[in-house]
Amino acid sequence: MYTVYVLFSKKFNKIYIGYTSNLKQRLLSHNELAKKGWTINYRPWELVHKEEFTEKKFAMKREIELKSHKGRDFIRKLIRSL
Repeated sequence: MYTVYVLFSKKFNKIYIGYTSNLKQRLLSHNELAKKGWTINYRPWELVHKEEFTEKKFAMKREIELKSHKGRDFIRKLIRSL
């Protein structure tokens, strides 16, 4: 199982989009364990959206869709409704 996820940093008004096969571990990494990378600069992260897929290729395709202009518009609307 693969999960496409959207994180939001309210403090910095930043969005992060990714996919993983272990969402729990990945969230822990983004918020606590990672020592380098883009996401460590904008902690804390909140999970605001997720979608599950049975195959990696479909998760990767959806991640790309969410990173497009149209996908980011969808995410911004989602965040405003929180």
